Amino acid sequence: MDADAFLDLFRRQKALLEGHFLLSSGLHSRGYLQSALVLQDPCQAERLGQTIADKVGHFEATAVVTPALGGVIIGHETARALGIRCLFVERKEGEFKLCRGFAIEPGERIVIVEDVLTTGGSTRETIKVARAVGARVVAAASIIDRSVPKADLKDVDVPFFSLARILLHTYTPESCPLCDEGVPLAKPGSR
Repeated sequence: MDADAFLDLFRRQKALLEGHFLLSSGLHSRGYLQSALVLQDPCQAERLGQTIADKVGHFEATAVVTPALGGVIIGHETARALGIRCLFVERKEGEFKLCRGFAIEPGERIVIVEDVLTTGGSTRETIKVARAVGARVVAAASIIDRSVPKADLKDVDVPFFSLARILLHTYTPESCPLCDEGVPLAKPGSR
């Protein structure tokens, strides 16, 4: 699918929200992609997971690691398509950590999967957690890349793939025209 087809998919599921949103990155935006509404359809989630798996399968990962909460469904579906396990990191005391008995072996080949990438912050934090236990992060992927400027993850030496790149402008809180207009701020994300 191209970016327009993905936007249509999100629109059909009423998952492309318009308003004034506080993103997990701390940035503000007029648009929000609520991927959970798309991923609630198991068949659609399976197709998207298979498509990501097709892009990263050649890295021969042994596990997918994803940031909770937004990446859990697509991470699981990608792992299922690859025939490997899926783990997630979650915030404890403000930092991502492996919890719930999840463990990564030193040297294990990991793919990081997310639903929507805005700045790459959650992906970078997840990479940090995996590397801290000795994993080898071989790739990262997301359904949507909405980063401006484009996040390439070269700074952490990880190839990045997305199914679509969609430009939805973001603003720092200090430069947000919606704040200046007094438009109420909504916080739909998990942070």
